[in-house]
Parts: sequence; structure tokens; C-alpha cells
Amino acid sequence: MSIQDPVGETAGAAEIGFIKADHPNCSTILFDNLPCNADRVAVTGPAGTLTYGALCAEAARWGHAFQTFGLQRGGRIAFFLDDTPVYPAAFFGAVRAGFVPVLLNTLTTPDLLQFFLADTEARIAVAEAEFTDRFTAETRAETRLERIVIANGAGALADDMQHASDFIDGQPETLEMADTGPDDMAFWMYSSGSTGRPKGIVHLHHDMAYTQLSFAESILKLRSDDLCFSVPKIFFAYGFGNAFTFPFSVGATAVLMPGRPDPTAVLDCIEAFRPTVLFGLPTLYTAICRTPGVDARDLSSLRLAMSAAETLSDDIFNAWLSLTGLRPIEGLGSTEVLHIYLSNTQDEQRIGAAGRRVPGYEVELRDRDGAPTPGGEEGIMWVRGTSSAPCYWNRPDKTAETMRGDWINTGDRFLETDGFYHFQGRADDLIKVSGQWVWPLEVERCLNEHPHVHECAVLAHQLPDRRMSLRAVVCLRDGQAGDDVQVKVLQQHVRQALLPFKYPRIVEFVGEMPKTGTGKIDRQALLNGGE
Repeated sequence: MSIQDPVGETAGAAEIGFIKADHPNCSTILFDNLPCNADRVAVTGPAGTLTYGALCAEAARWGHAFQTFGLQRGGRIAFFLDDTPVYPAAFFGAVRAGFVPVLLNTLTTPDLLQFFLADTEARIAVAEAEFTDRFTAETRAETRLERIVIANGAGALADDMQHASDFIDGQPETLEMADTGPDDMAFWMYSSGSTGRPKGIVHLHHDMAYTQLSFAESILKLRSDDLCFSVPKIFFAYGFGNAFTFPFSVGATAVLMPGRPDPTAVLDCIEAFRPTVLFGLPTLYTAICRTPGVDARDLSSLRLAMSAAETLSDDIFNAWLSLTGLRPIEGLGSTEVLHIYLSNTQDEQRIGAAGRRVPGYEVELRDRDGAPTPGGEEGIMWVRGTSSAPCYWNRPDKTAETMRGDWINTGDRFLETDGFYHFQGRADDLIKVSGQWVWPLEVERCLNEHPHVHECAVLAHQLPDRRMSLRAVVCLRDGQAGDDVQVKVLQQHVRQALLPFKYPRIVEFVGEMPKTGTGKIDRQALLNGGE
């Protein structure tokens, strides 16, 4: 089954809409490997290795265990797991049995976890042993949670907790697929909550297959002998596709690495498990390229490197090319669309651009009123394709703002040149400084090009007299300490490279930038810290 890219930028979802009927349950992405790939390695990494046959058997045991617990069709299961073989086994077992996994960020605080548990009405959670301290009495208050299944740990547990080995013990190793349909609810993810309360993003059973046939077949072109290493975690939509959908769809292998993805651990994992495809974020590529001794590390197994979520600077693009001989491929997607809908390719790239429209998706640039913008003018990106989420759970107000019929209003501003889309910031990011509009992202990119800057974020800042200004939070390279001289150097750099009024009035230095669980700079933490 394949797709053909039609002529024109607005052709899209109809190209592969027919796949819906073929995927009434997304577990087939894993279980279809049994007839021919049962003995091939499905997952490997520091936490262990499983063949497709063994992984499907484990998934079946999980599915039966959820049934035995007494879940009803469509019942939600909170997943609070790190990247180990338990994750795909429990996930695919749950969806095959007709239940709905909810993939939660493992950096979630107890108070936010309480909101997730209440919002999902989950009666059962599957959690990593090291995260059990988040499930306090306050966390479980006013929720329906009855059982917490603990993975990858041993020892005494509270009365409402059970070891995963005991939970699935004695369950059958085969499982018939539930009679779900392609448009039935399959799994949820939550938005980051950076602009308010997190939203439950609902995905359907046909969505995974759609991202495979659109993005993966068109851009990645994976082979069965590939080993895919996604540094972004599975709970992140980008990592979910990289670690589950794409390798399992072609009988390839996923390399799963639990724990904090610091550059040294990532390099160690690459040398130990020899992945051929690496998925990361610009923050990861920046950290790796600037890790002492990286030139002596063996990265020769890699044949492809993918970057997404944020813009990769020219400096890091060229540094990675020099280090590995590979040109990192940039793309951009969203959790609402499940994966990437704009991407460069190995054959045609524009450094700093999110890329062209991925076959299978329609994209349009529109103004704030939803009308198409004239050619050559920037606009807000609208996208549609059959992997688009139909709604936010229990949030009709936010659903109405974002889900416009078949379209998703992303809220991201882009400029299109020769079919390539360049990210310009969020639609609500413009700040009026000295009576003139400034895009913080433009200033941020400028600062990131300075040779002393490792990472930075530029934020709006209200002065005591209520005037708006810019605040730059900067992490310098090679452990340099910031001082008044360095502040003036960076401010002058922006004045000269851009326009004088765009320079950040406030420059703060930090030893390390706070990061979200997906590896992005945590701007909400920086905003809170600046209050």
C-alpha cells in the first residue's frame, strides 16, 4: 500500500483516506509482524531486548490482564512510563483489547497528575517504579483510580499497587483483536499546558497508519534492517511515531533508552546499540555537537538524522554535518496531527525551514479571520489530514478554537517561499516594543548565532511602568559565566544584526536551560521564574 503525491499544495487527505477501512485497530501495526518477523528483534536497549514474537506475547498478556481487571470497552488507562519494552507491550495490548491508553509526561507533578487522573476517569494506571511517589493520597483524591500497576521495580507496595509481573502472570499469550473501527477512539496524549490547562488530545485507530503512509514512507523510507533511536520520549507524539509506528510498520527495530537523555548517555547508547536512524530535537543536536570529546565517539552506524519541533540553527546543522557526514532533516508537526506534516527531505533541504508539505496533508496560510493570505505573505498555518485529532476531551471551547471542521488551526505563523515553509513564531507572540512590533523568535535566532551562546530563550517582559520589553535568558558555551561586559556584547550583536529597537533590554545568564520532558526549552518555567 502506498500513496502518490498529487499536484498542488492543497491536495492532501484524500490521497490516503482509503487506509481507514484497512486499520480498524492500530494494534495491527505490531501484530502484523507475527507471520513473517516473529524472530526479528522488535525492541532493544539498556532495559532489554524482545523479538516481535515475544513482544506480541507480552502485549497479549497485558490485554487479557486489563480485561480481567474489569475495564469496559473504551476505558482509559493512565500510562506513566519510561522508555522500556514494557511500554509497547502494555500499549499494544491495551488498544488490541479495545481500551484507551493515555500517554502522560513523566515529569508531571503530583498536582497535575491529579488533574489527568480526574479528567480521564482512569480506574487503572501503569507506572514506572521510580515514579510511585507521585501517586500520593492527594493525587488520587477525587479520582476513580483503583489500581496502580508498577513496572520495572520490586519490593513492598501499597495495597492499591501491584507489580506488573503479578498483574499479567498466567495470562494467555494470544489475543483476538477487539471489534473496534477505524474511527473509534484509540489513545490520548495531553498538550503541554504552556498556555493554560493541558488538553486531552484524542486520536483514533487509523491515525498511526496514516502517519506511516504519509510521513514515514515519503520522507524516512525505513527498511526492515533499520534500528530507530528516538531520543524524545514515547509520551511525546514525535517520539511515539519514531519508536512505535514507523519501525514496527516495516519490521524494523526500536532502540529504547530509559532515563534522562543527556548527551553522554545518548552517545553511549549509539555506540552500544548501533542505531541507523536517530530522531532528536535541536537542543539534543546542539548538546551533542558541543560535548567534549565528541569527535572521538563512534557515530558511524547512523545513516539518517531527523530533527523536529524547533528550528535548527545553521551553526548546529553544519556542526552535525561535519561530525557525522549527515545533513539533519528538519520537519515540523504537532500532537493534534500526531506527527510531522512539513518536512525537508534527504534530496532537497532549506536550512532553517520546516520543509515542504508532507504528502497526505493539506496546508494553507490564513489570516486571523481564517481567510487565505495572498501569495508571498505570512499567515497562520492551517493543516488537515486523516490523522488529525477530532477533539480535545471535555473541552468544547478549545475544540471550537482549534478544530475547524476538517482543519486544524495550529496557531503557528509561517512564511512560504518556493514551497518551503519558514516558522515565524506563534500567532500571539508579537510584542510591541517602543511602538514597533517585534517577534521574540527572530531575536532568539539572532542570539543563537553568536559564538558565545549555547542556548537561549527570548520572552516578553513588562516593565514597572507597564511598557513591554524583551528579556533574554542565555546559557553560554563552555561554562562561561555571564557578566555586564557579556550583556553589552550580546545586546550590540542584536543591534547590528537586526534593528536597534529589537535588542533585549534584560539579559540573564543561567548555567543550564530548563527543559520539558520532550527536550524543548521550558518557556513556562522561565516565565514563572521571571515573575
